Amino acid sequence: MRERLERFMQGRYGVDQLAQFMNIFLLILIVISFFFHSRIFNLIIFLLLIFTYSRMFSRNYSRCSAQNQWFLNKTEGIRRMFGKQKAYNEIRKDYHIYTCKKCKQKIKIPKGKGKIIITCPKCGYEFQKRS
Repeated sequence: MRERLERFMQGRYGVDQLAQFMNIFLLILIVISFFFHSRIFNLIIFLLLIFTYSRMFSRNYSRCSAQNQWFLNKTEGIRRMFGKQKAYNEIRKDYHIYTCKKCKQKIKIPKGKGKIIITCPKCGYEFQKRS
């Protein structure tokens, strides 16, 4: 069965970031449609579903790639913000992040070192904190 699907998808565009977003968006709309019964709303969901799957099964790489690039350009700020937040949360697992009271510089200190004196690398201000 998997081989048949792979043969079918050969030469087709497949799933990209826009298709992933559209699938999640459609799933949310379908859940909302259970509470608000409207033929127009269901028609919009159906048309979006057709558009999403026609892109995934399309053999026109240039058009689908251009659509995906447009989507990535429009959502770059949001994706960057979430990426920074994810990186910040990863850092906080192993480090405390303190802010210098003088110059507002953020300073990363490893956890588990006890009380230490921190010197700001930017302005040289010293303060004591628990790591």
